[in-house]
Amino acid sequence: MYLVVGLGNPGKEYVATRHNLGFMVIEELLARHGHPNKKDKHQALIAEVEIARHKVILAQPQTFMNNSGLSVAAILHWYKITSRNLLVLYDDVDLEVGAIRLREKGAAGGHHGMESVIAAVGTTDFPRVRVGIGRPTLMGDVSDYVLQPIPSGQSELLNQAVIRAAEATEAIITGGVSKAMNSFNA
Repeated sequence: MYLVVGLGNPGKEYVATRHNLGFMVIEELLARHGHPNKKDKHQALIAEVEIARHKVILAQPQTFMNNSGLSVAAILHWYKITSRNLLVLYDDVDLEVGAIRLREKGAAGGHHGMESVIAAVGTTDFPRVRVGIGRPTLMGDVSDYVLQPIPSGQSELLNQAVIRAAEATEAIITGGVSKAMNSFNA
């Protein structure tokens, strides 16, 4: 069993923002795999799907980005899933707009949602798929930038990135992280 978590913020005002790309990838996966009804459990919207004969829990934490770890840890504990079978999807200002990058493990890289997940789970040893949103400036706070709606000039690039991130997620579940990284990080 796998837990795939898309990071984002709940509420209508955040739906089409850069910071909700993780949620958007979960929506793409739901559309691809039967679009079951989501249940509100463990401070998250959760749906169970099957991908390549694996049971997969798709989750969108409703705790707001910076507290996502609370929900992730509760779901892992409830379903008795190890961190090896956790996969986190999120936006990354350090990647070019529309790029995706898979990592087997690693630090949060300044992403507060990932910092929360790492702190709550107690390890950095879980895979992730990052979707690039670009950085507005070389230095400084990016919180206003990530919470802005996706501009029309970037929407097609980011829609394609969401599709590729969903494909990368399926590839990780189907063939493992290393194989998926070879395909998607090229």
